[in-house]
Amino acid sequence: MAPDQHDEFEDDIPTMSALDIADWRLRMFALYDKVRQLASTNPFDAHVFWRQERDLMFATHPASALTTEMKASFSGLRTAGYDPAYRLSAALSPEGAGQEMNVETGTDGVVPFVRIGTFDLPGLGSLAAWRLRSYGGGIFVPFRDATAGKEGGSYGAGRYLLDTVKGSFHGTKGPSGEQEFILDFNFAYNPSCAYNEAWACPLAGPDNRLATEVPVGELYLG
Repeated sequence: MAPDQHDEFEDDIPTMSALDIADWRLRMFALYDKVRQLASTNPFDAHVFWRQERDLMFATHPASALTTEMKASFSGLRTAGYDPAYRLSAALSPEGAGQEMNVETGTDGVVPFVRIGTFDLPGLGSLAAWRLRSYGGGIFVPFRDATAGKEGGSYGAGRYLLDTVKGSFHGTKGPSGEQEFILDFNFAYNPSCAYNEAWACPLAGPDNRLATEVPVGELYLG
């Protein structure tokens, strides 16, 4: 999604101001706050709300990744229905912690990350969790699964599961010191570059690729 994520954008987008970007991010934080509240009792309702609000923002907001021409024919993001089997909880193990990942972008130079651990997900595989080492910090978990690039599947370069610096977070559960992260793949979404090449987006590297299919979340319109 547009500047909701770590996405960087070209300076030659005349319709998007700094205030537009700030407003988008504030709305996204509010959206995910409401999603977490709803999901604590009814994840299905939370998912419906998430889809409706994101469709509205993509269609109308000046900081949307969609161009004016794309908005004219936009009828909603392609998102799968909710499947509770893909709402998981997992502890963050120390495996791989300290590994560095430097992502080169064409718009903002190198974006540095350091690995903080690994999520082991029964039936799916494992995903590295990263901390952004530049301004804002935050936990970042991209992933690419076996539906990527296939007809009717997900974006070929992968999707985002968590990006806490921009509000995308599903919460935790359990007592202090033993907390597990809630990882709900139904809320997985595409980076902005899936819709507009003006954005350069950090994507899923080798440690964030699943051999299995994840047929939920936002799929690909292309």
